[in-house]
Amino acid sequence: MTDTGSRTRTDRVLGGIERVGNRIPEPFVLFVGLFTVLAVVSTGMALAGVQAQVEGADEPTVVRGLFTVEGLRWLTTTLVDNFVGFPPLGTVVVILLAVGIAQSSGLLSALIKRSFSGWPSWALPYAVALVGTVGSVMADSVMIVLPPLAAMVFAAAGRHPVAGLLGAFAAAGAGYSTSMVVTSLDALFAGITSAVTGSLPDPGTPVTPVSNWYFNIASSLVLTVVCGLLITRVLEPRLQRLGVPRQQSESEDGDTLGAVEDVADLTLDDTARRGLRLAGVAALLTAVALLLALPPGAPLRNADGGYLPESPLLDSVVFIVVALLTVPGLVYGRVTGTFRRVRDVPRAMADAVKDMSSFIVLAFVLGQFIALFNWSGVGTWLAVTGAAGLTSLDFTGFGAILAFVLLCSLLNLFIVSGSSMWTIMGAVFVPLFALLGYEPGFTQAAFRIGDSATQILTPLNPYLVIVLAMLRRYEPAAGFGTLISRFLPFTVCFWLAWAGVLAVWFFLDLPFGPGQYARL
Repeated sequence: MTDTGSRTRTDRVLGGIERVGNRIPEPFVLFVGLFTVLAVVSTGMALAGVQAQVEGADEPTVVRGLFTVEGLRWLTTTLVDNFVGFPPLGTVVVILLAVGIAQSSGLLSALIKRSFSGWPSWALPYAVALVGTVGSVMADSVMIVLPPLAAMVFAAAGRHPVAGLLGAFAAAGAGYSTSMVVTSLDALFAGITSAVTGSLPDPGTPVTPVSNWYFNIASSLVLTVVCGLLITRVLEPRLQRLGVPRQQSESEDGDTLGAVEDVADLTLDDTARRGLRLAGVAALLTAVALLLALPPGAPLRNADGGYLPESPLLDSVVFIVVALLTVPGLVYGRVTGTFRRVRDVPRAMADAVKDMSSFIVLAFVLGQFIALFNWSGVGTWLAVTGAAGLTSLDFTGFGAILAFVLLCSLLNLFIVSGSSMWTIMGAVFVPLFALLGYEPGFTQAAFRIGDSATQILTPLNPYLVIVLAMLRRYEPAAGFGTLISRFLPFTVCFWLAWAGVLAVWFFLDLPFGPGQYARL
């Protein structure tokens, strides 16, 4: 990689971070090493009798070690389950099957051309940022689907595709806990918070999926502007100065995971326009068919006949995404002639996943590590110990809230599951801050910042491995350090801007959602 211009001081600092970060071993070696370290540490803690008392739990969580009789039995009997049960594995494979149909048919390319042909080039970073920050309505799917599409958009508009790729992932990852629309994550967080407030002398305003809605809308808008500015003023100029290629290269090992379809221009011929119209009709009919699940007594309602806080509908996001990619893709391919025979469809699906063998191998190690982290109780001990340390500082004002957010941000580097971390942190801090006069819904809003901003920096985020594979299509030598150096400005600026929104809502006593304020 060579410079195409003089480097700024920021370039030199981030370049140093990149060099240090790229000394992190390859993902497979890294997680084998982390698994070994965790096995040894957990065993030592188990032999020492270390335990953690989660607020509200009947029994303390006792740390368990791998190199014990119980640990060896656990590993030998759950090895396959740890791999198959690794959550992103199924999501990635299933979505890639659908993406394979939509991409091979030409639908994605045509849709991108049609959707963004009227947008001025300067507005694209903000459009991508907006979709990313509200994309949690698609759950984790947004981190797989959006980055390569954003790269296509940027390339077609004559901008650097890597800026679209990384900017979209940063928006989707660092802004994951906020959205302008109510998502399944809102329902999940509200359910966890409500479970904690039941034991409080003054539970405050009931926490519902819309308790943080107003705050989320404002946060989404602010983060969209911040992300768009960072893509335009920081990320893309730095890519130009460093001479990052605009064209994809062929992978040396034949792995095409993360390959992004090239879009030469934004024009469509008559056949493509007709295909898009009919694909749009198919998408509409598919959406209508899904809406048939809404009437009373429909299968996707929960046992109480509703949707919140949990229901089959909220658990069907991946299915909905797959349906809305597959059905229009099939129609478009048939109309345009890219799918002439039935066998063209499974061939397209196979092409999408046949070269992701390296990710499957890595998923095996990742699944074992995350399963051991959860089973051993080390993650619970880290959260409870960190919470106790913050409590001992005896903060009572807004500084305590910021310290709490910072603690969540640090723990998020180790516990990337938001529901898992909120289960632990909420049990400790919701009662603590309630005693200090703060609403549980407000504590939940503060947690969202720490739960999101730093997750694009940790190798424990499995989707970071996927975006690294995408980046290596342009920069074969890229490593974790490359991603960390380019995502760090997003994390810092997102954290500060989001905390600023929290401060405005706190000091002006604005409602975080319907009837939900900061103070009891």
